[in-house]
Amino acid sequence: MSQPAAPQTAAPTTAGLGFSHRQILVTMSGLVIAMLLAQLDNMIVAPALPTIVGDLGGLAHLAWVTTAYILATTIATPIWGKLGDLYGRRITFVSAVGLFLIGSALCGMAQNMGELVAFRAVQGLGAGGLIVGVLSIIGEMIPPRDRSKYQGIMMAVMPVALIGGPLIGGFITDHVSWRWAFYVNLPLGAIALVVAWITLAKLPRGTGHARIDWLGTGLLAIWITSLVLITTWGGSQYDWTSPQILGLIALTIAGLAAFIVVERRQAEPIMPLRVFKNRNFVLAGGIAFISGFALFGAIGYLPQYQQFVQGASATNSGLLLMPMMIAIMVVSLTIGQVIGRTGRYRIFPIVGAVLVAAGMLLFTTVGTGTSQVTTALFMVVLGAGMGGIMQTSTLIAQNSLEPRDMGAGTGASTFLRNMGSSLGVSILGALYAHHLTDTLAQTGASGEVASMTPAALRALPEAARHLFQQAVTDGITSLFLWGSAVAALGIVIALFVQHVPLRGSKPATEARESLAATAPVEVAV
Repeated sequence: MSQPAAPQTAAPTTAGLGFSHRQILVTMSGLVIAMLLAQLDNMIVAPALPTIVGDLGGLAHLAWVTTAYILATTIATPIWGKLGDLYGRRITFVSAVGLFLIGSALCGMAQNMGELVAFRAVQGLGAGGLIVGVLSIIGEMIPPRDRSKYQGIMMAVMPVALIGGPLIGGFITDHVSWRWAFYVNLPLGAIALVVAWITLAKLPRGTGHARIDWLGTGLLAIWITSLVLITTWGGSQYDWTSPQILGLIALTIAGLAAFIVVERRQAEPIMPLRVFKNRNFVLAGGIAFISGFALFGAIGYLPQYQQFVQGASATNSGLLLMPMMIAIMVVSLTIGQVIGRTGRYRIFPIVGAVLVAAGMLLFTTVGTGTSQVTTALFMVVLGAGMGGIMQTSTLIAQNSLEPRDMGAGTGASTFLRNMGSSLGVSILGALYAHHLTDTLAQTGASGEVASMTPAALRALPEAARHLFQQAVTDGITSLFLWGSAVAALGIVIALFVQHVPLRGSKPATEARESLAATAPVEVAV
């Protein structure tokens, strides 16, 4: 039901916890390593998967090596955020790093695919705490106006991981062993562990007598798992109208409804619904969801076009994504500096959403003869847009939170971005596969589409090769057309964001007067 929401509020204007610039930089060194580990791990494993299947067997479980990690990360993110609010950032962050390293070591020692899938879930549980822990620690250490500069560095870690992951993973697999794709986390994680333990001692330690919302945690896991399984299995392993998918849909709806009821009644909910009464927080969450949907939808399927149509190798297709990643880094870092100097941020998610939609639309114009230079320019536009909305969505969300909700609220925002990423990959992937197979079926082409590789394509006669390349191109343009529609929704959402002064950007009296003038809103909870 709808109920009046409290006026937009910000946390008290006290500036951080007294960390000097030097202390922040030292702490950031450990946080950067931790964020890099969490983002890098999924990408570094991808090139090793064919070798892993050949070594361990269990081709039927291959998809779950990735799905188990993403699912566990998504479920764990809001839980770790709330634990940080209750017990303190330092102990929960160090615990998350430790769990991630235990999962990494177990993955490297796995003797069959079942063990690997289970250990990847353990690793994912820790990874959820790394991401939300880093963002929450920055949110607690640094006032919002200065925070944008440091968050820009964190947002730049993602494209580094996306570029470097496949290259490092391929090199390790070719020259050492696929097991070192997991073992490589151990020395880096140990450094992050030591640095975090030493440098985070000034952070508050929590109440020490917190109660965990175990019922809410269980319900959260149920409906998220059901939703991810729907998007993973629907239209591929099971028909959309099959009893399995319909049952999962019913379970998702029932689980979400029960979760909302429980969270409204809990004294210390795992995801406090009060944060969703703040309009800017809800809008920032919507922008985060769309940024994840667009970015990972694009990254997940552009290599298909680059390899099958433009003739790039697997390694080179990763390098061809570099224009987009560099654009994300440059824009994200530049915006962080501008916000730090001016305290103004509202224009950036609007322009960013426009550029994301424009970049998506540009990719709907590609054909079988489009050059790599042209697609690189399209990627620069898309990357510039992503750089404009990724860190600003987190900044807006955190600026809308009370200190007591910093971890849980950051976890909720990160959770929405993760859900967007997961749904972007699965939904856009389903659209791509459906369009590809339909196009080939209409032309009377035969052969197993799922088993086609770039090497096998090169061995086909020219006419058959061109037919497949055209089908891939049609699938990619269809994918980006739907993606641009979602990105257009991001423009609408961004237009409704209000400028609430960043804490530390105005005198306390002026900030309070500005906040008091913000009208209440109606939000369905």
